[in-house]
Amino acid sequence: MDINLLVNITSRAWAMRILAELHRGTPGRQAALLSATGAGRTAFAPSLAHLVDLGLVARNPGHGHPLRPEYILTEIGISVAATADRIERAAPQSDAPVLLRRAWTVPILAVSPVGRHFSEIKAQLPPVTDRALSQSLKQLQAAAWIQRD
Repeated sequence: MDINLLVNITSRAWAMRILAELHRGTPGRQAALLSATGAGRTAFAPSLAHLVDLGLVARNPGHGHPLRPEYILTEIGISVAATADRIERAAPQSDAPVLLRRAWTVPILAVSPVGRHFSEIKAQLPPVTDRALSQSLKQLQAAAWIQRD
């Protein structure tokens, strides 16, 4: 998956979780997805709309009430959702869902398969600020997902 797409997806807290749940076969109605993800309505709606805007999720034509539509993965969304599911399943700890919802966690891990300097990570994630990168690295280190040498 392209790093820019990954950064774009993770800019919404529940987007990765929604994709993973759709991949796992959770019905594409809002109530079912809300229950499966554990998201609140106010955070869930923008994440779902964001996935629609990215072209990864679409309304299922001919299904669902206009006020309660059903959503399905698009052709591109299918492969991205499979990756989101693998990422969620690979998370090592019980606090992983919270950490995975943070905007820069997954992109930082994606560009850091081996040891990297701060400046190397920042160069591979052009939109990240020094402060956001520093805070994300501290959170990942506190959770023992990365180690600082």
